[in-house]
Amino acid sequence: MTNAPTRDELIEQLVHTRVAGDVATPRDNNLDHYRSLAVGDPHYLLGLTFESTWSYRDVLALMAKSAGVIADPEHRYGQDTIDPERTVAAIEAMGDRIAAALSRPDSRFTLATGHPTGIMVIHLALARFLAAHGATLVTPAEGWMYQPGSYGRRRRIRYIEDVALLDDGGALVHTHDAAPMQAMLAEDRPDFVIADHGWAGAAGEAGIETVAFADSNDPGLFVGEAEGKIAVTVPLDDNVLPRYYGPLTRYLLAWITAGL
Repeated sequence: MTNAPTRDELIEQLVHTRVAGDVATPRDNNLDHYRSLAVGDPHYLLGLTFESTWSYRDVLALMAKSAGVIADPEHRYGQDTIDPERTVAAIEAMGDRIAAALSRPDSRFTLATGHPTGIMVIHLALARFLAAHGATLVTPAEGWMYQPGSYGRRRRIRYIEDVALLDDGGALVHTHDAAPMQAMLAEDRPDFVIADHGWAGAAGEAGIETVAFADSNDPGLFVGEAEGKIAVTVPLDDNVLPRYYGPLTRYLLAWITAGL
């Protein structure tokens, strides 16, 4: 905890490592995902349903506001951005939510990630922190299996240090699917979820207080936040080198500690 950066130091580090600032996700990839969400592609809804109709322009405007991508719809190729100030503000809001939940008696948390590299390290650090502060970590449906789509290998829920992930029998796998979290909630419902991708979307859709991490090409969780189903969505590149998330993780844990 003594190594937590200052706010200015964290912003500088986020930009230097491209966790935020000029991120690696191409502009055309971002815009393609915004269009896909606007036409209701389930892959980009991340287990959420929306009350409002979100057009492509609506999604782009929201992502400019919430994540800091370039607002100009005529900017179609090349570089896109995540505003590091928005990243840190969202980290602080996430920390406030976690601290409030942790301060309540008999807190029950579930953590899950679709990133077996990258931001998995944040989830692991949070799981250790929560356990050390007396929280109950709920780990339902371990071993539950399904086959996404009509092809590919079957996948199953596995836990590493109380963080849910998917494996395919041979390796941990990246996923946007909501089905694993839906299976977990059918077995046991926590009070609070920390997650990303469809793990977060399914929890928010089920009415559970949920905080999430999301890249600039994953607009679903930001729309979920705008509609009140996700409590906080932190914008960041979700798959840079794992060690690059160390300062952000230390900042988040120090923020939570200060709020207890």
